[in-house]
Amino acid sequence: MREIGMPRPAVTVASVIEREGRFLLVLEETRNGPRLNQPAGHLESGETLPAGAIRETLEETGWHVSLTALVGAYRWEAADNGATFIRFAFCGDALRHDAARPLDVGILRAVWMTRDEIAAQREMHRSPLVMRCVDDFCAGRRWPLAFVSELG
Repeated sequence: MREIGMPRPAVTVASVIEREGRFLLVLEETRNGPRLNQPAGHLESGETLPAGAIRETLEETGWHVSLTALVGAYRWEAADNGATFIRFAFCGDALRHDAARPLDVGILRAVWMTRDEIAAQREMHRSPLVMRCVDDFCAGRRWPLAFVSELG
């Protein structure tokens, strides 16, 4: 049972976009300094999970994407503040880039990195979810988009 006053887990969505052996990431400013992350963010009210992942990717990178599958659903609790996150990570294809589009506040830039380059910079990851999502993608984890049911 949840204790009164305890915050509920935050639902987040993320995109794992691979192109020519490189993954689309963002370098974002955090309270702990610059960190690498997938394009990701909080699900907005009334938004479907896939629509949220598409929106976050565009807002944080300027890339228009189409989603092809769900890579996984993850629960992570941040050690520094106890916040709990439920992440739905999708994969898909990069369609086109809007270089003139301003990026979200706090996003320093979008970067394309290989899996090995990402692994070599673990100390820069926003969370352990970054590497886990890439590794699950590389291992072939894919669930049909229909696996996520939208009711109402």
